[in-house]
Amino acid sequence: MKILVTGFDPFGGETTNPAIEAVNQLPATIAGAGIVKLEIPTVFDRCAAVVRAAIVREQPDVVLSIGQAGGRAALTPELVAINLSDGRIPDNAGQQPVDQPIQADGETAYFTQLPVKAMVAAIRAAGLPSTVSTTAGTYVCNHIMYQVQYLRATEFSELRAGFMHIPFLPSQVTKRPNTPSLSLADDVRGITAAITAIVQQAE
Repeated sequence: MKILVTGFDPFGGETTNPAIEAVNQLPATIAGAGIVKLEIPTVFDRCAAVVRAAIVREQPDVVLSIGQAGGRAALTPELVAINLSDGRIPDNAGQQPVDQPIQADGETAYFTQLPVKAMVAAIRAAGLPSTVSTTAGTYVCNHIMYQVQYLRATEFSELRAGFMHIPFLPSQVTKRPNTPSLSLADDVRGITAAITAIVQQAE
């Protein structure tokens, strides 16, 4: 099995993004599955083009995208992506769509093919907080989750895909009192546990 794991670059004035930092520290294999790591831009549409090119190049069985969710206290596998882009802030190319469909001919929503409850259980078993999330928001995180599902529906029918949000790093909350964070080492452990569950559920 081959798993493509993506992480966004820093955005919103931040100098770091725990998503790509954690992805870059993942081992080369997890539970026997080969891990392909990919940094993607926090830019509407462009992120999907980068991931599609990687899918064509790498032919993965699974795509797991990782994104930062500042304010959340847990690692949260996402259940569903919606056909809507609505930017709270501009993306890294200055785009800030308002109530814009992602794909005119796409479904209203797509559910993940990944075992989100098993992923949550595995992360908790590793001693870390985790819950299933039923909203990936309307920013670039939801956008890439939706776009990969759209690619699955239109081009890559054997692909399984999903998304997981992770909290801020401690260094990002030094000026954000009472905002939760998680260490990079714990992010890596949590993502590794989630991927292990994905592999085991596929056996």
